[in-house]
Amino acid sequence: MTYSIVARDPDSGQLGVAVATAVLAVGRSVPWARPGVGAIATQAQTNRMYGATGLDLLATGMAPEDVLAQLLAADAEAADRQVAILDSTGRVAAWTGGSCVPACGHVRAEGVSVQGNMLVSRSVVPSMAAAYAATAGPLPERLLASLRAAEDAGGDLRGRQSAALVVVVGPDGGDPAVPVDVDLRVDGHAQPLAELDRLLRLQRAYESGDWERLRHEAPAGLGELYGALAAAQRGDRDRARAAVAELRQRPGWDTLLRRMHAAGRLPHAGELLD
Repeated sequence: MTYSIVARDPDSGQLGVAVATAVLAVGRSVPWARPGVGAIATQAQTNRMYGATGLDLLATGMAPEDVLAQLLAADAEAADRQVAILDSTGRVAAWTGGSCVPACGHVRAEGVSVQGNMLVSRSVVPSMAAAYAATAGPLPERLLASLRAAEDAGGDLRGRQSAALVVVVGPDGGDPAVPVDVDLRVDGHAQPLAELDRLLRLQRAYESGDWERLRHEAPAGLGELYGALAAAQRGDRDRARAAVAELRQRPGWDTLLRRMHAAGRLPHAGELLD
């Protein structure tokens, strides 16, 4: 009752899972990833232990095929499961049980596996694989391109409700205290993929300090704050002062701005506030 993709970026070593479905809160059960270890999608009649135990087994150095075999052997309902297992080197194992509801299946390639069940047609999974292969750029955007291709091909036979995107760092991923690059979830939405795409673009804006984009997309209050920062950044002090003046009309924001400035968080805030 889901379509998903697990993949490894060969350049960065990032590992990721992206998934969409017609049921509520898919991010709590299907996607699993651990830096330096692997990524797993466990779906159909989802058994979350495939994710938790699978990552633990991968962490011992066991190959994905052997991890999959051990999980299936211990599961009396293996025929109901669909799972893809990817390790940190890009090796992949996948399984679609004989009792999974059609259209269903999986496609594997180097460093990637796509899979789905309860789909509109058998063309959905190959469309996902083709879109991922044809898309350039960072891993999160490539994973989302694969999900969009699935949706364009018909997606889940029952409709749509939730989606999730998880990407963890590679071996040279910067700050080891921040092992997760992306962890975004849309638990219930009429257009979950469009919302997931919006959230990723919003995260990119936060990461890059794109205050102008944030001014338009952030919630009320924060939008005015980012508008002030954007104006100050480009040297438009009059516009920045106007944005701050509007923001200070909101209860509590004058105090918050002064506290943030005192903590060194707001460039130019002293001049704007005074």
